[in-house]
Amino acid sequence: MLKTKIAVLVSGGGTNLQALIDSGVLKSGEIVLVVSNNENAYALKRAEKAGIKTAVVVKKGVPQEEFEESLIKVLEENGIEMVILAGFMCILTGDFTRRYPNRIINVHPSLIPSFCGKGFYGLRVHEAALSYGVKVTGATVHYVNEIPDGGKIIMQKAVEVHDGDTPEILQRRVMEQAEWIILPQAAEKVAESISKSR
Repeated sequence: MLKTKIAVLVSGGGTNLQALIDSGVLKSGEIVLVVSNNENAYALKRAEKAGIKTAVVVKKGVPQEEFEESLIKVLEENGIEMVILAGFMCILTGDFTRRYPNRIINVHPSLIPSFCGKGFYGLRVHEAALSYGVKVTGATVHYVNEIPDGGKIIMQKAVEVHDGDTPEILQRRVMEQAEWIILPQAAEKVAESISKSR
């Protein structure tokens, strides 16, 4: 069975990308491309170390439509069938997401529908969880549509909040105990369904 060709879209350090590379869970798909909107993203170095092709599509100062056209061009040139957003700090429009129905997935650092949607990313999510006083948080992998964090849920994993947690401590625990586990599992699940549907 042919492996599903995957592109991972990143903006920063790439810890979720590293989890995908290291997990060994991804059997039905292969990460053939890592794309960043930030040429200085450390994630690009992680990809290069793993022998994965990289590309940069700059967003700053570029109209959304033009940015998405450039992104689509890079994905099509590499025969990409599935897209994983792993700390990708750009909102994608319906024009983009409709091209890849049920083929774009994202990991979000909370149990959706809590602490999600526009403006909830990175440490902000954990700050909100702590200020609300929740005892359990976690991570969600979901399909991506035109609504931020609005696509159908694929997988979730809960993580306990401890007394004395700071947003940084909680962020790390959610990554280690949830994000890095369910992102590769969900990626495999979706890659497998794509390769079977050919």
